[in-house]
Amino acid sequence: MTGRPRSGIIGPGFIGEVHARAVRAAGGVLAAVAGHSPESSAAAATRLLAERAAPSAEELVESDDVDVVHICTPNHLHAPLAERAMAAGKHVICEKPLSTDLDGARRLAKLAAAAPTVTAVPFVYRFYPTVRDARGRVRRGDLGSLHLLHGSYLQDWLSRPEDHNWRVDASLGGGSRAFGDIGVHWCDVVEFTTGHRIARLVARMMAIPRGNDRPARGTEDAAAVLFETDRGALGSLVVSQISPGRKNRLWFSLDGAGASAQFDQELPDALWVGSREQNALVPRGGESSTGDAARYNIVPVGHPQGYLDCFTAFVADVYAATAGDTPDGLPTFDDGLRAAVVTDAVLTSARGGGWVDVP
Repeated sequence: MTGRPRSGIIGPGFIGEVHARAVRAAGGVLAAVAGHSPESSAAAATRLLAERAAPSAEELVESDDVDVVHICTPNHLHAPLAERAMAAGKHVICEKPLSTDLDGARRLAKLAAAAPTVTAVPFVYRFYPTVRDARGRVRRGDLGSLHLLHGSYLQDWLSRPEDHNWRVDASLGGGSRAFGDIGVHWCDVVEFTTGHRIARLVARMMAIPRGNDRPARGTEDAAAVLFETDRGALGSLVVSQISPGRKNRLWFSLDGAGASAQFDQELPDALWVGSREQNALVPRGGESSTGDAARYNIVPVGHPQGYLDCFTAFVADVYAATAGDTPDGLPTFDDGLRAAVVTDAVLTSARGGGWVDVP
């Protein structure tokens, strides 16, 4: 690939538009966009300022004017499109889940390991500078041995009986919705930040009653997970898409022998660091921030950075990887497989009621 990276986006909905903005901000070219029909592709190309509308997803994947394929479709289409894109020699950014079943995710990760191209999954919460700062503090030993990893990921957009979305249909979204959609983000960012891996867990799921005018969803609205890590820490997680007033609150606390660190995605420009002696709210980019955060601090301290900046940083690191660089912490298809493994363990535990080992 020479010159500016040329991206093609399949699926021009909410997340597709986020990808489009990140492509331009990261210095790429939005070469093509494909919707579910030629008409939707044309409308999306105009709205997203793409160079052209692709007549189909298949044409976009195999087109010579696209270097990086962004898969932003409903979940059941991820695996076949990603496999086709890799076969066409493209770099691939695929939204999670890689597949609606674990076997499909394993197959994609295996194909990606053998492919000469870059494959990545947008676990973009890794790219908040305050998350990188927390990771740097853990690695430096500021917190000491980690004892407790706990938190929540709460949303409210499905809290009413009449709320509906394609994700509630297990045939389109997969067997888990709340955990599979957002819980995996929490698990990824906490494992990434701490270096711990969830080794065993027990889970419970729930769905709220729905009105007679809506069919049963077949997927959970909320989940609670208790877990142990491979390094001896205990953890807990509450995931919900039915918590009124919580728009996108991914919150975690890392409690160590010497100090604790807390991150809140709805207030992401500061990291809370506490000890027995004192507590501090450390601003993003402040003088006490660790070097791990420096790469992602793109504006001076006091000027807020947010979710779209994370997405831009992620796409920029993908572009860097396609040029031969090895950005630290770029989430790959192996991380997508990890999310599928944890999701499968949560579903298994919720069905059986007991503790489950996480491979």
